[in-house]
Amino acid sequence: MNDKKATGATGLAGALGLVKKYSFVLVFLAILIVYAVANGGLTLNAGMNVLRHSAVIGTIAIGMGIVCLTGEIDLSVGSMLALVAGFSVVVFNMTDSIPLTLLFALLFGAACGLLNGVLVGVVQMPAFIVTLATMLIYRSVAQYACQHLPGELIGNGSSVYRMSNELGSYDALYTFGNARVAGVPIVGIVMVLVVAAFVFLCTSTKFGKKIYAVGSNAKAAHLAGISVPLMKTLVFTIAGALTGLAAFLWVAMNASADPATTGNSYEMYAIASVVLGGISMSGGRGRMVGVLFGALSYDVIDKIIIALKMDSLIQDTIKGVILIVVIMIQVAGPQLKEFFASRRKH
Repeated sequence: MNDKKATGATGLAGALGLVKKYSFVLVFLAILIVYAVANGGLTLNAGMNVLRHSAVIGTIAIGMGIVCLTGEIDLSVGSMLALVAGFSVVVFNMTDSIPLTLLFALLFGAACGLLNGVLVGVVQMPAFIVTLATMLIYRSVAQYACQHLPGELIGNGSSVYRMSNELGSYDALYTFGNARVAGVPIVGIVMVLVVAAFVFLCTSTKFGKKIYAVGSNAKAAHLAGISVPLMKTLVFTIAGALTGLAAFLWVAMNASADPATTGNSYEMYAIASVVLGGISMSGGRGRMVGVLFGALSYDVIDKIIIALKMDSLIQDTIKGVILIVVIMIQVAGPQLKEFFASRRKH
């Protein structure tokens, strides 16, 4: 009888461990089923729209993911998106060059992230305070510049950065942001490629192992010869570069950027995507592929609200409730596993 109980407890503990390991897939499937029911079915085109609309937040969330793996957080990414997207429009209007606009977005985003990284990693200021401050700074600069730059640089918009549709590269860039290849949105393909690259980086390279080591135990990582300040500086810089890439995608998709509203609450959505994806906010645990499912889940929730014709003002409440439930599962999972493990011993 005791052997049967022990076997049952072992099986249940194993099942709970499996659920915890791939909770991001289960959460996404559950949300997708609800959407299919609410929408009266799920079409391929609807699925591709989810992929397209998740591209910007998904790309940002990958950067947030590696920051969280080190045990830190970045609250500035939403404002950084607005700043980099706005200035990328200016560069495009000045140069009429898509490659230069992309290069600028990546470098300027990396520079913004580097500022965060140096203050957190080298100066050792709390990431929450640093990125809260830069969140205010980046959006303020974006709004100020939009009001004071010459009109031709911002597309003659009084309060919004707009790409000039008179430029030769305008159609090519806008097409890139909205076109599909074999029915798949190009921006969605870009996001998936970014996810694949960072899954490889975090699982198959020394750099990735160092990220996990710093997040698991910074003191032990230091004793093992890892430069913790350098690693934290680098992950914030990479997160900034990915936000720059997301800003380029935003501009390509929308042909404009509003410094007052672009990226609003995106830092929260990125963090939520990371948590839904199973990455621990305390650092050192989680899978980067989960971030993709987290970002997709959040977009599907938006579509459920639309399908049910619910008041859009309740949208963030629903997202917040789902986030709390997922965190509760993450917290309760290890506790239940320990409980069944102790029962197995007795």
